[in-house]
Amino acid sequence: MTGCGCDSGQLIPVDQAIAHLLDQVPPPPTTQGIALEQALGRVLAVDIHSPLNLPGWDNSAMDGYALRAADLPPTGGCLTLSGRIAAGQAADTPLAAGQAVRIFTGAPLPPGADTVVPQESCRVEDGQLWLPPVTVGDHVRQQGEEVGRGDLLLKAGKRLRAQELGLLAAAGVARVEVYRPLRVCLLSSGDELREPGQPLAPGQIYNSNRYCLSALLRGWGVEVHDYGVMADELAASRHALSLASSECDLLLTSGGVSVGEEDHLKQAIEELGNVDFWRLAIQPGKPLAFGEVAGKPWIGMPGNPSAALVTALVVVRPFLLRAQGVTDVLPRTMALPAGFEWLQRNRRRQYLRARLVPGEDVQARVQLHPQQSSAMLSAACWADGLALVECERQVHAGDPVPFLSFAELMQ
Repeated sequence: MTGCGCDSGQLIPVDQAIAHLLDQVPPPPTTQGIALEQALGRVLAVDIHSPLNLPGWDNSAMDGYALRAADLPPTGGCLTLSGRIAAGQAADTPLAAGQAVRIFTGAPLPPGADTVVPQESCRVEDGQLWLPPVTVGDHVRQQGEEVGRGDLLLKAGKRLRAQELGLLAAAGVARVEVYRPLRVCLLSSGDELREPGQPLAPGQIYNSNRYCLSALLRGWGVEVHDYGVMADELAASRHALSLASSECDLLLTSGGVSVGEEDHLKQAIEELGNVDFWRLAIQPGKPLAFGEVAGKPWIGMPGNPSAALVTALVVVRPFLLRAQGVTDVLPRTMALPAGFEWLQRNRRRQYLRARLVPGEDVQARVQLHPQQSSAMLSAACWADGLALVECERQVHAGDPVPFLSFAELMQ
């Protein structure tokens, strides 16, 4: 892989690394048919076409009165009120000329009716209904207006959210063919790591990455297999990686990919497989690495908590989604005015923890947290997302900056 357009030495630009990762994604897992109520967060493996029209018949969008528009004078007038139709009732009797029927939201229009007038616009006196001027088709949901029978309802590669489940249910689809969950093994590296609740000896810290990364992975729909902490020894690293590669689809590690003398993970990876690339032009998160272990993809993430979070959201997420069969994996950025000054020129693209605040002109502005350390998560807890500053760029207040929302990145 080649260097980036900015002067970043051997560092690989972020977009190039993501593109390379996506080129290396293995085929998605096998498929399985499941009940619709179990499908939240799963990825469709086949296209789904609608077995029926939505709506199934012309129906009323309002509580009001159904009529034939041609029966009413252009200035409005009176019609004879005849009957009522509620949602769930059949409407088999044709509407007679000069008549209107009381109708409720979702109820089918009787044959001959083509318009609905909201009840608040009408007046009933002695069996006569006064109506204002109307336009043919007002407040009518036409048969097949949303989806026609046989139309594509959802494409393969779509990760199912609540709204997709609702649409499938509306079309009468009870079961869906989806990919089985991706099995991802999660390993931490570092003799200094301890679990929350355990006492800390001098030099020890709690393993925050285990909980942060595991939560992210579950939110992205993968099946997490937690292999705990690898000792900072070559033999221990080699054994843990070998076991994990035999049981999972993909390996994800945090820590052990920097240049310290006690970081043995990279050597273990090279003995069991290969390291494809190492070190990105990103801050935080430069020491991210990618390769394979015994034929299984491996992504080595930094040990610093904010660096692990940022690289997981920006680099790992697209790879994991594509490996599950998702087609649309790249997040959308919003260009919003900066509410800050960034005058230092950096050789790496900055992903700054930021939040949106109302500006004087109502448009939201991007505000930075004052602490951007790669080791601290408090800024990410304060933030709404990440502001991007390209390498060798400066930002002045009011300049447009790309903003990535946590709301999108974490699903």
